[in-house]
Amino acid sequence: MRIFENLESEVRGYIRSFPTIFKKAKGAILTDEQGVDYIDFFAGAGTLNYGHNNEHISKALIEYLQEDGIVHGLDMATVAKKEFLQTFESHILKPRNLEYKIQFTGPTGTNAVETALKLARLVKGRSNIIAFTNGYHGLSQGSLAVTGNNEYRDESYISRTNATFMPFDGYFGDMNTLSYFRKFLSDGSSGVDLPAAVILETIQGEGGINVASKEWLQELEAICREFDILLIIDDIQVGNGRSGDFFSFEFAGINPDMVTLSKSIGGGLPMAILLFKPHLDQWKPGEHTGTFRGNNLAFVASKVSLEQYWQNDNISKAVKYKEKILKDYLEKIASKYKDDYEIEVRGRGLAYGFEIKNDSSMASDLSSYSFQEQLIVETCGSLGQVVKFLPPLLIDEELLLEGLKRFEKAVDKLIVERKNNLKGEF
Repeated sequence: MRIFENLESEVRGYIRSFPTIFKKAKGAILTDEQGVDYIDFFAGAGTLNYGHNNEHISKALIEYLQEDGIVHGLDMATVAKKEFLQTFESHILKPRNLEYKIQFTGPTGTNAVETALKLARLVKGRSNIIAFTNGYHGLSQGSLAVTGNNEYRDESYISRTNATFMPFDGYFGDMNTLSYFRKFLSDGSSGVDLPAAVILETIQGEGGINVASKEWLQELEAICREFDILLIIDDIQVGNGRSGDFFSFEFAGINPDMVTLSKSIGGGLPMAILLFKPHLDQWKPGEHTGTFRGNNLAFVASKVSLEQYWQNDNISKAVKYKEKILKDYLEKIASKYKDDYEIEVRGRGLAYGFEIKNDSSMASDLSSYSFQEQLIVETCGSLGQVVKFLPPLLIDEELLLEGLKRFEKAVDKLIVERKNNLKGEF
């Protein structure tokens, strides 16, 4: 690991959590230089919904390159882009009765968020944006301004301009936080300027797997319509099937004005897009541009993944089936230690969190202990207090259960060690 310590910036992160050198990967398995296999419950922070080196995607990419297909084309028309657009419309938009224009932004999620914020302000002629407590939308300056998670905020570089935070669903327990939001909008002297848009995740990934209810999302949409505010859903981490539906907002029956997509939309390759209702397409040609807006290899990968997995609802059914396995097993572990620890299991689809509420320091240790058991899980939340589970959607049941058994071993070992340490203090 010395080469990374000597040459790579101190900003490196995941390498510290998983201190080995990985050599290859397939499906839900990562293999290091020593040939040790690790079960991957992280999936590239939600980028690898279809697994590592998906055989359908890899085959299509190899064939495309062998045929000298366009790799870089700015925003020019290419066969790869044409086929992606056709497939996305036929497999995703039309079956859901959604009418959106598609804008290809820079290749990462924060590029899509920046584009959404810029367009919303352009269309509405208003600059304020409403975001929510513990939300995460990216680390470029505009996206960071609407990111509440204090893990990523610092007074020296954060922009506080034109962003107002409101409490997410459940932030005050049983209180309806949208009544609070409505009061600020209704009172012209509240100090909160009428926003151009509201931006949120329906499941806050980095924020701690906080899940918005169907009723809360429906009421939020109604407020946006009443006050002429655009509704932006950030589906970068929990879209692309992670929630069980392709879009995480489908279960609530709402129709956002804009949707940001990245991570798994590129089939494992860098790509980000902004969806928006046609009447919002008020850009002048070239008004928002970039060198890598539209990755032709990602178009190929995405087209294949959409054709392979979204022609019917089989993958949605599979995710919901595996959700029950994941949830039940985590709740079984929580129940085992309920006399000593207050453990909360929460999530939707294959995005789940495991939080030991009376000891926030344990999540980081659980990630480390899981790694010792050859399981990769990360933490999330404002204090890193939640263990986050994001296995590939295609993981088979046997491997999912094996990974959960390894996590249970990690929990058992950590709790036994904690108890032994406490005994040693007396």
